[in-house]
Amino acid sequence: ILLFSLALITLNIKQEKGVRFLDSITGIVLSPFQNFFTQTIQSVSDSINHYFFLVDVSRQNDQLKLEVQRLINEKNHLLEHLASQKRLAKLMAYEDEWEKKTVVASVIGRDATQWSKVVVINKGTQDGVEDHLAVITDAGVIGQVIHAGLNTSKVLLIVDGRSAVDGLFQDSRVSGVVVGMGSDECQMKFVPNTADVKEGDLVLSSGLGGIFPKGLIVGKVSRVIRKKQGLFQEITLIPGSDLSRLEEVLVLLP
Repeated sequence: ILLFSLALITLNIKQEKGVRFLDSITGIVLSPFQNFFTQTIQSVSDSINHYFFLVDVSRQNDQLKLEVQRLINEKNHLLEHLASQKRLAKLMAYEDEWEKKTVVASVIGRDATQWSKVVVINKGTQDGVEDHLAVITDAGVIGQVIHAGLNTSKVLLIVDGRSAVDGLFQDSRVSGVVVGMGSDECQMKFVPNTADVKEGDLVLSSGLGGIFPKGLIVGKVSRVIRKKQGLFQEITLIPGSDLSRLEEVLVLLP
């Protein structure tokens, strides 16, 4: 082995060029193993580094998602609070103009049946609410209380088929009875064919019946049909308030 090593060293010394013979032989023999070993170590290292990096990124993504969801919920809460304050401000302004004593109530439920148009409010007899009291908003008549409980009350909407409100046209002062159609509209009945009624006319409460004070907006005329035969016109009204989006209402106390 020593003689062989000495011979290799002697041959290596005698090489004049830059690449020595021993280095060349060693490189040829060992380079495949070195490349394989280096690539393997690099792959394992990259996999480990990327794995832990992705785990950290995944954890950060989860935290960011939670933070984004929290901010969205906070934003929605603030928007709802702001919208509620705006609605209450309108009701309170309307309440200040109203001579009667009123109670602000929130709608907390609706009748589940299609043929009954009833909502439930969070005020009852302990708040002064009684049966047959008018319920309104700043946009007009909503309905009347049909059952007052201790803490909650049921309100029959004017679009219910059982509802009837004495009304009159704001311009012509012709009177009639506003009855519900069981959908989202009302009819103005007993209006003579000779009455001058057109689309867009406002209908107000006449004050008859003792429930709804005079002058409240009931609805607006959306369709008028004059029949050649018969005494009365067929008049359809759209309620002044959007009854499908009720959230806060005013109850007119006695």
